[in-house]
Amino acid sequence: MNGMEVLRRSSVFAAEVMEVFDRSPTDKELVSQAKALCRDYIHSRLIRAGIGWSKPEHGFSAAGVALAEVSSVLIWLGDELEYLRPNVYRNVARQLNIPVASESVVSDAFLAVAAEIFSTGVTWGKVVSLYAVAGALAVDCVRHGHPAMVLTIIDCMGEFVRKSLVSWLKRRGGWTDITKCVVNTDPSFRSHWLVSAACTCGHYLKAVVFYLLREK
Repeated sequence: MNGMEVLRRSSVFAAEVMEVFDRSPTDKELVSQAKALCRDYIHSRLIRAGIGWSKPEHGFSAAGVALAEVSSVLIWLGDELEYLRPNVYRNVARQLNIPVASESVVSDAFLAVAAEIFSTGVTWGKVVSLYAVAGALAVDCVRHGHPAMVLTIIDCMGEFVRKSLVSWLKRRGGWTDITKCVVNTDPSFRSHWLVSAACTCGHYLKAVVFYLLREK
């Protein structure tokens, strides 16, 4: 299965995304949206890494306009985060000291790091950090000849959101709440975001150390 085919298959998640932005989304819808957003984020990172895969069809309905905005904001914030610490979100597999050929190893590492990042609470900065980890890990997998792992990472994102983030997302009104991160005209907002993101980098680095030191 080549990379483009993997992304096309993962786009089936997008078809599951319903028009929920005028009401409170269900758990299942929030998870489906998380996976669709993960697919888009990974695609953007693969393109940036020079892996020229064609953009898969979204299959979004009218609600896709809102989700596309969320996706754009998530990717933009990820860019900001990665700009701050360019080496933190590269070569993630090597940092975690894991082989990318094993689905169980990749899943275990991603979920362990995710759990540690959010061990002290949930913020949008940490959510962006987790997507940055997913994108970087996907790039590592594809570069090492395992593009099918993209689907594994997307599934892991959905699983983590289902178990750990759904309640928080519901309180925020769903994924569209992240758009408020960039609808701030206060000139100090950018510096505030950068400071917040720098702290998020710290959480990620702690998570990597935790994963490396834990008992296998």
